[in-house]
Amino acid sequence: MEVCYQLPVLPLDRPVPKHVLSRRGAISFSSSSSLFGAPDPRQLSQRRGAISYDSSDQTALYIRMLARLGCGSTSASYDPERRVHRLLSFQRYLHSSRLLRGVPQQIPLHILDEDYTGQARCMLEKVGNWNFDIFLFDRLTNGNSLITLTFHLLNQYGLVELFQLDMVKLWRFLVMVQEDYHSDNPYHNAVHAADVTQAMYCYLREPMLAKSLTSKDILLGLLAAATHDLDHPGVNQPFLIKTDHYLATLYRNTSVLENHHWKSAVGLLRETGLFSHLPAEDRLNMERDLGSLILATDISRQNDYLSRFRLHLDQENLCMSTASHRHFVLQMALKCADICNPCRPWELSKQWSEKVTEEFFQQGDIEKKHKLEVSPLCDREMNTVGNIQIGFMTYVAEPLFAEWARFCDTRLSQTMLGHMGLNKASWGGLQQEPAPVSEEAEPSTACADTGDAATAPSDGSTATTAGGTSSKEIPQGSRES
Repeated sequence: MEVCYQLPVLPLDRPVPKHVLSRRGAISFSSSSSLFGAPDPRQLSQRRGAISYDSSDQTALYIRMLARLGCGSTSASYDPERRVHRLLSFQRYLHSSRLLRGVPQQIPLHILDEDYTGQARCMLEKVGNWNFDIFLFDRLTNGNSLITLTFHLLNQYGLVELFQLDMVKLWRFLVMVQEDYHSDNPYHNAVHAADVTQAMYCYLREPMLAKSLTSKDILLGLLAAATHDLDHPGVNQPFLIKTDHYLATLYRNTSVLENHHWKSAVGLLRETGLFSHLPAEDRLNMERDLGSLILATDISRQNDYLSRFRLHLDQENLCMSTASHRHFVLQMALKCADICNPCRPWELSKQWSEKVTEEFFQQGDIEKKHKLEVSPLCDREMNTVGNIQIGFMTYVAEPLFAEWARFCDTRLSQTMLGHMGLNKASWGGLQQEPAPVSEEAEPSTACADTGDAATAPSDGSTATTAGGTSSKEIPQGSRES
């Protein structure tokens, strides 16, 4: 199938229903909307977050809860410590106040320099390679890696035609997904989502999956990978709980971020009407299965999934012709894709390690500023990139990928284990390297400088936003040690 890489032009004169958007916290409902026409001043959207729902939807209760929890009392808003979660709730207010929703803010791929588009297309021809450099691809697509990659993969599998997806709605959905990742997060941003989507594609091509998965399975797998961290605030679940964030209250302190990512994805699906042509039951099943995949990425439930996976492998009773078993394998594939950074070649893995650790440290900086207890591994004065990564590989990544290699004993699974072993050894070597000491420096000063150097951001920048740590990385896993 010939794949078109030129962005579709959105028809500005296309007649559509008029809507009025009313935003509440991280969610909104819509009674009517103008997608492309000139907006009436009375219809300007007041956006405070990422997604919207139709007012007739059964999620009205959900919206009302957000209205109560997100707005809070006026007295609380003047308490500096209680304002932390409010700042996170509305941190994207200015960014999200555009009049037109779903219009790319970056330069479209088709009007970039031909050298860049040519290189991007060449990279897409090798998108199934495990050493795919997502950072380079993001630069070549001018920051549109998630849109371009996901669009390409859906086309490559013929899913656009098979599911009769409207091209304008699909493109708008992907733009909105990329837009709703926070670009100021060092780690949980659209590039991470694109990286996970590329890894998921590699796993979907593994023989055990490729010969068994249905087109619906593949569509759900790619969409779940692209949206699995949607609207991530850059801090972890314990931070949201201890700052009394409205999302923690809404989801009763259980899989808070993952539930929000899922609901955010569902909101965009409904806002764009991407699946509106499908029967209602099919749409609801797609949304439910999408949620089941995204919820599986909650690292606090890692042992539950790993134990089930290990038991299936021990009993050799995984039947890929059974829908529930295929779905479970998809869950495990997404879990692997989500934390596959230690399994990438060193040049890529090291960059991801530095980014996720900086997000940890930014959360620690916020906690110190607001006189909160600093979360484990979030104190830049007490931790280094190396010791955090070694702990994560030992207690989280290695057990998961060892079982995945039992299930998928292929060249790729062995390559991933090999890279992880080398990367772990490399971090161990860097941990043991003495820092250069000037002649004037005293031994105690040199020791302190070693720790500082190991925890400094790679680009020398300082945290200026409410960045934070990964909800799906080391804290829970390291406590198992």
